[in-house]
Amino acid sequence: MRVVITGGAGFLGKLLAQKILAKGSLANSSGESRAISEVVLVDIAPASGEAWLNDPRVKQFDGDINDAGLLNEALTPNTGSVFHLAAVVSGQAEADFDIGMKVNVDATRTLLELCRKLPAPPKFLFTSSCAVFGGDLPDVLPDDHLPKPQGSYGIQKFIGEQMISDMSRRGMIDGRSVRLPTITVRPGKPNKAASSFASGIIREPLAGVSAVCPTSPDTKVWLMSPDRVIDNILIAHDAPASTFKFNRTITLPGITVTVKEMVESLRRVAGEAVASRITWQLDPAIDRLVTSWPKACAGDFGKSLGMKADASFDDIIRDYQSKYVKS
Repeated sequence: MRVVITGGAGFLGKLLAQKILAKGSLANSSGESRAISEVVLVDIAPASGEAWLNDPRVKQFDGDINDAGLLNEALTPNTGSVFHLAAVVSGQAEADFDIGMKVNVDATRTLLELCRKLPAPPKFLFTSSCAVFGGDLPDVLPDDHLPKPQGSYGIQKFIGEQMISDMSRRGMIDGRSVRLPTITVRPGKPNKAASSFASGIIREPLAGVSAVCPTSPDTKVWLMSPDRVIDNILIAHDAPASTFKFNRTITLPGITVTVKEMVESLRRVAGEAVASRITWQLDPAIDRLVTSWPKACAGDFGKSLGMKADASFDDIIRDYQSKYVKS
């Protein structure tokens, strides 16, 4: 079976690809295991420099996600699963309406239209976001809470969810959308996501670099580690289609911490000298987006499928240290 990952050269895309290759198989809609013959990474530029990319099952297609010809080349008749991770992130989508619509809505529609032309409906895993929620929110968001996004990114992700739900209802694809919390700690450089600070205030101090936090210390963040989110994405993928019935979305079961508690975790794990590299400077645009998102989600449907949250933010920092921080 061929597996296609859009955004496959990004951090989460590469982590997902490696876990799929190691797993060796994925379940189809009936719960039957299918061996992985190819993992196709689609992104604006190819991934490079990592040994696992030499696996003969790995193929790469680089180019514009809006290029229907590129996507058509990637989606061969034996494609059984598509993981659609490619997106313009929250801060960029808010700053540039047109690019957000082009990538987050138009490219998703193009990809879905090509999927419906495959000989058999593929599984289609879409990474949505907690940004679909907004307005007056309860302390703990139940799974059936009505989305009311307060920014362009959240609106665009909600449009994607609805397209996937309708096409699944019609039997064109076997879709499932996972609403991700803030993912931290990400290695590499900051991006234009409003939630990027949640990695930066940990990653940069651990690297000996100062970091600026753009939100209030009391701001609550609903979050999950990269490895945990990939594990939960694969659980969502492998769940039989019958599990979803009328609901094609899953809100993942993350943990909630304040930004101050995140800094205190860093202090406990890495020491005072590291934590002291963080300074505070409110950015109203980022703060408005972040504080409009839910602070905690029940995630009961996800938990019923076997999904799990991280044990603690201390553990998330320790895991990042062990993998990405040179001693």
